[in-house]
Amino acid sequence: MDKAGIRPYLLYAAWLVSVVATLGSLYFSEIRGFVPCDLCWFQRILMYPLTVFLGIAAYRQDVGIRRYVLPLSIIGAATSLYHYLLQKVDALALVQPCRHGVPCNTVYINWLGFITIPFMALTAFILITVLLFLVKPEKQ
Repeated sequence: MDKAGIRPYLLYAAWLVSVVATLGSLYFSEIRGFVPCDLCWFQRILMYPLTVFLGIAAYRQDVGIRRYVLPLSIIGAATSLYHYLLQKVDALALVQPCRHGVPCNTVYINWLGFITIPFMALTAFILITVLLFLVKPEKQ
C-alpha cells in the first residue's frame, strides 16, 4: 500500500489514539479511583476535545483540522513531559505546581519502572502529533 493509500486512515488512527487515551483516563479515575492532580486535569482538558474534533475530521476526511488540533496535541505533549519529569527526576521535587489536592509527583502506577499515567498521556499526544504531521493535504 502506498503513502496515498494510507493517508485516509491516518485521521482515523489519530482519533483512535485519542479515544483510547480518553477512555484510559476515565478508567483510572472512575474505576480504579485514582484522583487526578492539577496537571492531569490540564492534560484531560487538552485530550478530551481531540476525541470529538478528530472523530468529526476523520469521518469527513477534513485534513484542515490539523491547524486546530496540532496546538492542542503539542501543548498536551509538553504538559505530559513536564508532569512525567516531575515524577521521575528527583531534582524537580522542589517544584510544586500542584498546591491543592493530589501532589503532581504522585505515582499511581509504575509499570516496567517507567510507564506512568503521564508517560501514557505523553505517548498518546506524540502519536497524535506525528499522525497529524503525516496527514498532509493533497497537492492541487
